[in-house]
Amino acid sequence: MKYRGRFAPSPTGPLHAGSLVAALASWLDARAHGGQWLVRIEDVDTPRCVPGADHFILQQLAACSLQPDAPPVWQSQRSALYQQALDQLVSAGLAYPCACSRKDIEHALAARGDGKPRHGELVYPGTCRPERGGLHGKPGRAWRLHTDTAIFKPNWPLTPVNTAQAAPESGANPSSALHWTDRRLGPQCQEVAQAVGDFVLKRADGLWAYQLAVVVDDAAQGISHVVRGEDLADNTARQIGLQRALGLPTPHYLHTPLVLGANGEKLSKQNGAQALDTGTPEATLRALHQAAHLLGLPEAPPASSQGDCLALWTRAWRSGSGRGAAAL
Repeated sequence: MKYRGRFAPSPTGPLHAGSLVAALASWLDARAHGGQWLVRIEDVDTPRCVPGADHFILQQLAACSLQPDAPPVWQSQRSALYQQALDQLVSAGLAYPCACSRKDIEHALAARGDGKPRHGELVYPGTCRPERGGLHGKPGRAWRLHTDTAIFKPNWPLTPVNTAQAAPESGANPSSALHWTDRRLGPQCQEVAQAVGDFVLKRADGLWAYQLAVVVDDAAQGISHVVRGEDLADNTARQIGLQRALGLPTPHYLHTPLVLGANGEKLSKQNGAQALDTGTPEATLRALHQAAHLLGLPEAPPASSQGDCLALWTRAWRSGSGRGAAAL
């Protein structure tokens, strides 16, 4: 398999210490396996994007000597690909229009005695599923994937390349949990229909949802290995389901350790993460050393140049050192 990896930042602000960990890990994984490393600007959620942040992120990466092997792409320029994918899902009966607002979903869940948000999200109860009467005369607002289908069963014929899940024995009652294996976290599974519900593919405001965009882009760019932060591991089952529904290959996944803020929560722009300082070579090298330390990579000798450090860490990653440098 030809290795092709990617780093896919959202331009909601500059890179910070946490995003550098994911960027460095994905770059090292590509270099250690003699593969290509791409950069994709995930600006599909345009209201959250900060003008100029995309180009500043590219400058930060260049200052860290993390150069992509092909010109970056922007999701905001790829709507036609996402529409083709949605049309394919609709034609296959796997996606349907939804008329529900957030308040409608809250009321439906409350009526069932189940209104607790999941990670701040509401698990959609399937109100507008075709088998439940569809839109009930209301205008459609969003498009959702029907998750109670064979694509989320373990015996689906398009088995992901990195799953260890075997087909159920004859006569057994198979679980509807989708199984996969993460290169760092090990075996994973999720009951998508129960844990997430029918998730959005195209939002009520006309914007494309992250899940659909990332799956379409990974396939279009030939991504074979995804290395990203552990906070995104929860998305993997949904993305594998979408890959199966669209007949697309499933990459190998590796989720890196998170950088935590002073409050013990994931370091992010939302909780005050400081922009990565790449204003001087010294500051940039310090930031790279901090990211390498979190990844469990060896300390570079004193006075090592940036190039020497990256070469050292690439060798260490290739040899299996560090958190996440697991064998394929």
